Amino acid sequence: MRFDLISIFPEFFAGPLSYGILRRARETSLVEVNVQDLRVFTKDRHRTVDDRPFGGGEGMVLKPEPLFEAVESLLGTTAGEASNPGAASPKTAIVLMSAAGKLFRQETARRYAQLERIIFICGRYEGVDERVAEHLATEEISIGDFVLSGGELPAMMVVDAVTRLLPGALGNEASSQNESFSVVDNPGPDTSQQSRVTSQILLDFPHYTRPAEYRGWPVPEVLIGGNHAEVAKWRRAASIEKTRRNRPDLLL
Repeated sequence: MRFDLISIFPEFFAGPLSYGILRRARETSLVEVNVQDLRVFTKDRHRTVDDRPFGGGEGMVLKPEPLFEAVESLLGTTAGEASNPGAASPKTAIVLMSAAGKLFRQETARRYAQLERIIFICGRYEGVDERVAEHLATEEISIGDFVLSGGELPAMMVVDAVTRLLPGALGNEASSQNESFSVVDNPGPDTSQQSRVTSQILLDFPHYTRPAEYRGWPVPEVLIGGNHAEVAKWRRAASIEKTRRNRPDLLL
């Protein structure tokens, strides 16, 4: 898997790429990460990447020229060869990180993990020229209903979410299957409310570790009783309850 990150702040990525799963994935060549400075593709001596929007308004907007040329350079195409550079390969996605994009979900991460390459366009200022979203990016993605200063941090969150789904990224492959936003299978023919809920997307079940009692708060007895069937049943019920409490929208 290759990730390309286009940004006016290429130094931003040094920290996130140097720790944990991402560092190990890079060291073992499971993923390749290329950071591209957008200003390389400017033509003026001030290396200008932004301009005021037509029609007026607050702030500046990233210009289309350097973004198109950056993506075309990464893909090995030239202007005019394709109306959409991302159409060259179904295994490549060109993702514009934007507060106005579609919400990124775990199912999106699973779909991205099947690709060979993802190019991220990290917006800044008030956004990017809309022609980038319409004619360059294959997808416009948001990480939530809030606004950040730029697309660098959201892009790294997506890279992390996708990388951990790649075979070999985690020490225990089951870790990516038994966690929040995984689809939990219906355990049997039971038609109770609890059984119906378990076929939906749930949050991870609560975890406990030693000591067995801390400040008067004990670990649930079922978890230390050694009955694996009862533990599984408890975890399923606890996951449903936590989802109902923190993310009831997932149970609709």
